[in-house]
Amino acid sequence: MANGQWFPSDWPERIRALADGTLTPVTPKRAATVMLLKDTDGGPAVHMLRRRASMAFAGGAYAYPGGGVDPRDDERLVRWAGPTRAWWAERLGVDEAEAQAIVCAAVRETYEEAGVLLAGPAPDSVVGDTTGADWEADRAAVAARELSFAEFLDRRGLVLRSDLLGAWTRWITPEFEPRRYDTWFFVAALPEGQRTRNASTEADRTVWIRPPEAADGYDRGELTMMPPTIATLRQLIPHATAADALTAARGRDLTPVLAEARLTDDEIVLSWPGHGEFTKHIPIAAGGGPA
Repeated sequence: MANGQWFPSDWPERIRALADGTLTPVTPKRAATVMLLKDTDGGPAVHMLRRRASMAFAGGAYAYPGGGVDPRDDERLVRWAGPTRAWWAERLGVDEAEAQAIVCAAVRETYEEAGVLLAGPAPDSVVGDTTGADWEADRAAVAARELSFAEFLDRRGLVLRSDLLGAWTRWITPEFEPRRYDTWFFVAALPEGQRTRNASTEADRTVWIRPPEAADGYDRGELTMMPPTIATLRQLIPHATAADALTAARGRDLTPVLAEARLTDDEIVLSWPGHGEFTKHIPIAAGGGPA
């Protein structure tokens, strides 16, 4: 491949099956992922992790901390600071319970996979170092789903800082994929006093990297990424500081991006609306399958 775009070998076959009606799309699961930023002398850097090569989905690809919504976080109100749940519901295009769960997922996954917690004992504070043994025990319990994130916040007497997040974009996994996610991407700045670490069982490496450098690595074929990852990296490049990116998030369009597949006589054309660099032309052999 000319760049680092992740492209599963079974996509052409699945696209064909979707087109001829033999494949029923899987309902996407709600998910959230966070582009965690910190300022450096050369501009903001983003925290990325490399998924283990053994992972069934996007093994070896670079991504951000993220994961699925825990349904338990729809049901229990949490201590909340920042824009109201109603505001977030309108911003994310969901109801208030879903909005809370999606924002909780963003904050929870950042804590689970990077050890960074966007919460504090008061609406205008953030916890400091979270690397102690007691914090790690709670983090592991949350990651194992033995403890819901809402329960964790209650036990710790913490307020979720929704004002530290900015909703950036929304991507839905293509209909022909066997694992599908409806994912909201957020930006956040690394809180003062906290530090990241590789706390994820799904990652074999974590890095702080400036978006232009990560994009260059992708363009050279050295860093593998899924389309939404490289797309969001390119969108971060114009912003000189983490605060600039958070400000820009307020005006971002959250219309979902969903891949489209079109069949012609001799090829499958796969495209992501508004993201022409990802368009793929897949030749079809004489027998009707991918060449």
